Amino acid sequence: MERADSEGVGATPRRVRTYRNWILDSTRWDRFVPRAGDVVISTSYKSGTTWMQRIISLLLFGPGPLPAGLFDLSPWVDNRFSPVEELFETLAQQEHRRFVKSHLPLDALPYFPEVRYIWVARDTRDTFMSLWNHHSSYTDEAYERFASGDPEGGPLPPCPADPRELWRSWMTQASFPWESDGWPYWSHHYHSTSFWQYRHLPNLLAVHYNDLLADLPGQMRRVARFVGVDVPEERWPALVAAARFDAMKEEAIRQEAESAGPGLSHSFKAGAASFFFKGTNGRWRELLSADDLALYDRAVAALDPGLRLWLEGGSHQSLREHPAADPHISALEIS
Repeated sequence: MERADSEGVGATPRRVRTYRNWILDSTRWDRFVPRAGDVVISTSYKSGTTWMQRIISLLLFGPGPLPAGLFDLSPWVDNRFSPVEELFETLAQQEHRRFVKSHLPLDALPYFPEVRYIWVARDTRDTFMSLWNHHSSYTDEAYERFASGDPEGGPLPPCPADPRELWRSWMTQASFPWESDGWPYWSHHYHSTSFWQYRHLPNLLAVHYNDLLADLPGQMRRVARFVGVDVPEERWPALVAAARFDAMKEEAIRQEAESAGPGLSHSFKAGAASFFFKGTNGRWRELLSADDLALYDRAVAALDPGLRLWLEGGSHQSLREHPAADPHISALEIS
């Protein structure tokens, strides 16, 4: 894998990559006008994006009804299908603390010192299992939309019937010349490396999916401290309860049932029930063979050893098993 520092790692990140394909258009960020305190949430995909959006929404608005749908409050800026004029007009009119979503690596995002960046990461193998469910659940309507507009790199191909077939392509082929894996999406490893190199920045918070599962209250407090939101102690139990996976899935299904529009059902065969599938880890152990895992080992061999360790275990496990493995792991403010 080509390292994200191939252009040189400076004191602050630089935007040196352009991502355009069947779903992404990183040039839309050209129009983003930052405000002090804005929050950018970025994952490669299927690593806790919506979970972190929900956590931020709870910190800002509490556990009651939101003033708008979560995806309207926290739009996905680099989604090429979101009407760009409407998206940035909405952002300009928002008076609350703004928090937006991205699936771009750090070297494809504009960097502003006054903006807070939250990178949520996950074990590559667990990410794949969620990605498989995601890809295999797309509707025909979704595939037609992905193919529209003659996208760079071509449309998203149909999901193969065998998840291991997708795994082999995802582990060994790339969609962009500076990546080494991730086809037909983009590289989870490249995305992770781009953020890992700048994990020391005071306005970047690294959050691991495993840590959210293991200690949701502690991780939510980390996020609150990072974005500067003071939460009265008595409010924490309700906020944590509303951020648990089952509560989010139930709320999304309820909102979809009450909505006048199609909701997530225009993209996923079972709507919100497909989008919020299991939220668990370790399912890859029952699927991937020794040969499949050998492909994984070759792919992650190019990663910084500390990054591989952290991706595979999260901060708590990394510190337990290798407390001196990387001085920056402890700097992730484990609680």
